[in-house]
Amino acid sequence: MADAFEEEGEPTVSIHEYLNEVEEQELEADLVLGGDEGKECTYEKGYMKRQAIFSCLTCTPDGNAGVCTACSLSCHDGHEVVELWTKRNFRCDCGNSKFGVFFCKLFPNKDPENSENSYNHNFKGAYCTCGRPYPDPDANEQVEMIQCCICEDWFHENHIALDSNETSEEIPRDEEGEPLYEDFICQACAVICSFLTLYPPSFWAQARQSDSTVNTNKEGNTLGNMSSGKIEDETSSQSIEKGSAIPPVSGSLSGQKDLFLGEASDENRIVHQCAQNTDLSPKCIIGIDLRGPEVALEKNKPMFLSKNWRDLLCRCVTCKEFYIQKGIGYLIDREDTIMEYEKIAKQKREEKLQQQEGVDLNFLNKLGHAEKMEVLSGIADMKNELRSFLESFDSSKPVTSADVHQVFENLAKKRRRLP
Repeated sequence: MADAFEEEGEPTVSIHEYLNEVEEQELEADLVLGGDEGKECTYEKGYMKRQAIFSCLTCTPDGNAGVCTACSLSCHDGHEVVELWTKRNFRCDCGNSKFGVFFCKLFPNKDPENSENSYNHNFKGAYCTCGRPYPDPDANEQVEMIQCCICEDWFHENHIALDSNETSEEIPRDEEGEPLYEDFICQACAVICSFLTLYPPSFWAQARQSDSTVNTNKEGNTLGNMSSGKIEDETSSQSIEKGSAIPPVSGSLSGQKDLFLGEASDENRIVHQCAQNTDLSPKCIIGIDLRGPEVALEKNKPMFLSKNWRDLLCRCVTCKEFYIQKGIGYLIDREDTIMEYEKIAKQKREEKLQQQEGVDLNFLNKLGHAEKMEVLSGIADMKNELRSFLESFDSSKPVTSADVHQVFENLAKKRRRLP
């Protein structure tokens, strides 16, 4: 009976496992917040290329405003706040005309409105074509969601192709269920981005890993664990046929269709030329003026793009003008990508940790010899007391607050006995 009781008890973790878990949670938070410590309002930085944004439904129930990390903590503590992960080209709204008599505590002198900000139903706490909240209080289990890199809305996997004849769209994943795509473009935004179907098959994420040449990137954006774009999901994976994530090219492409769908050597040459394309190279990789009469292309299918697909986009003058005309000029800006956002966050985190280590060393170096020895002696006493406690403690019992108090009382008694 005793053994059965122990098996039903709460699982135990080691100090090392606990510290690792805390460190992972801190890293995840830093990645989501872009390394922002939440101490200053970001308004003065203008329309930031990407930052973490929150919506306060207590102050703006219509979902027509967003606030930065610092304002969500300082100005909207205790309010109903919706975490929106990151938004591009956004400036903090906290305390402007949309908030009525409410003023920002950190930076009250703001313009009445930020005209360049964009808002969608996410700011009301609604997501996907179904308009449900996340987490959904009425759902038995939370279904995985994927973010569109264009409109930045989030979609349930089973609603990705809601308006098509298919029940669901095939999602490129490896055998372990991890995404093989870097970015996702929803069905509505696929209309604007239909020109992407002019690019070669290597541009698209493969549905199944068939050999070493298939992209195995696992940075696809999914709602949940936002730092890596992965959320735990209980739903079963759906069967996927190889290569089905590649939208077909249709219509006349003035001879370019054969160029892009030719032999592998031709494909590699095109990709290489595209990757090397710069502002100094006027030659258009796709060979079509996208600003002219519209070419008949497949437009109604969601898209799953392979790793580094943005680097392969044509950067000739006409294509760049087309991107700006369609409002998607950010696609050729590396700083717009989640990957770059998280890279910068990691760098900030490393710098912060190094600064903390430097502060500790400077503190010791400023102390006199006697004071330094006192601090080091106290650290040694703490280590010895903890080691003694752990060696004598019954591992089958939980550690209580009384045990912790006893450790510090023992330390205090030892310090009092010192001459």
